[in-house]
Amino acid sequence: MTAGTSGTSGAAGTAGAPGAASGVDLVLIGADGGPDKAFAGSGQAALGAEALARALPPVCFDTGSRGCRVTVVPPEADANAMLTALRAAARQEGRHLVVGLLGQLVADPRGRRLALVTAGSTAENAYRRGLAWDWVVSTMVHGTQAEALLLVDVVARPDTWALLSGGSQEVGELLTHSRVPLWGRIGPFPTGRRSRSATVPGGEGSFSWALSRVLERGVPTAPPAVGPADMQDAVAAELAWGELASGIPGRLLVPPSGGRLLLRNRAAVRGALAGLSVSEELLAVLWRENTTTDPGSD
Repeated sequence: MTAGTSGTSGAAGTAGAPGAASGVDLVLIGADGGPDKAFAGSGQAALGAEALARALPPVCFDTGSRGCRVTVVPPEADANAMLTALRAAARQEGRHLVVGLLGQLVADPRGRRLALVTAGSTAENAYRRGLAWDWVVSTMVHGTQAEALLLVDVVARPDTWALLSGGSQEVGELLTHSRVPLWGRIGPFPTGRRSRSATVPGGEGSFSWALSRVLERGVPTAPPAVGPADMQDAVAAELAWGELASGIPGRLLVPPSGGRLLLRNRAAVRGALAGLSVSEELLAVLWRENTTTDPGSD
């Protein structure tokens, strides 16, 4: 799916009662801050958004009759366009609202709020032009979906990183909203030559890169349907490889257990098919591809 498009993916489920909420709304925002070297940490964010747009819809479980509705916001979009896309998704009747923020964060001059840097920003106007973090969280809190999850793959320059690392109580509280759990990684983006080895959103070793790999391969020891918390150890192992290579550790955002968002574990499916004869395996594949229902659908 190309940037700027939206669509529906996933197997259809059995429709429930009229008006029953179903489906997953997925909004991916990979913001490119533009040519200013200060925001080079956002240069591959769009690639990460595209990777998640490919990896997540096929494994979303129990999406009901409405499937997985995907919106990929163009990387050059301004904050208003990003927020408009998010609000449109939040108004949909569905079970889950999953939002991905990828790019570079900047703090306001008083060090109390955060924003995702958007295209055409400069050091002087980056916060004013950016997509405010609290706008995103507020929109998700007031969405019609039963549950929300915010995927985070971002970096921050040293001044903003210091606030995220405990230098500001207000900024710290932005990352702990009870109704919007976070899953991802926030990393530092150093100045000077060290920035060349830093892990950047969408690049190798980033959260979006790691999650896409785990979703594709699955978790061998986990059940067929898993929540984000069940995948965290596997994702963390992929992230550890990137941090070892760069020598620049980040902060992991660990999702809580007990949520109702379920993802198909491809490793468990492959393991179940491994013991079948060829004819039985073919029958199982054909059944999965042609069935019109999802276990546990509406």
